[in-house]
Amino acid sequence: MSIGRLHHLIFDCAEPAVSARFWSALLGKPITYQDDDFVVVADNDTTSGLAFQRSPGQPRPTWPDPAVPQQMHYDVMVDDQAAAASEVLALGATSLPGDYVFADPAGHPFCLIPRPGWAPELGKLQ
Repeated sequence: MSIGRLHHLIFDCAEPAVSARFWSALLGKPITYQDDDFVVVADNDTTSGLAFQRSPGQPRPTWPDPAVPQQMHYDVMVDDQAAAASEVLALGATSLPGDYVFADPAGHPFCLIPRPGWAPELGKLQ
């Protein structure tokens, strides 16, 4: 039995709408809530997802340099790493050192990983 369940993973960032638009496009999920300081990306307005909260002066992670730790990162499973890499760069990601390692527009690192065999192809998701 659990004490609770995950609601949103919150990203502190300077521009919540910019970060939310990036992750919405990358994951194919809609923006389900937005005000000036807080934006949510989720399957719908009754499910948990990612949230982006305005944090003026939030330092960009400098990973792999430990001066400002990565703070968090996502592994995003993809069917084709090379094709996905081109798409995330077009969305505004920047390439970081490492194989298929990128930063979103606010500097948060994420990795594009090959889809594990147990996961359905992205085109076959419900």
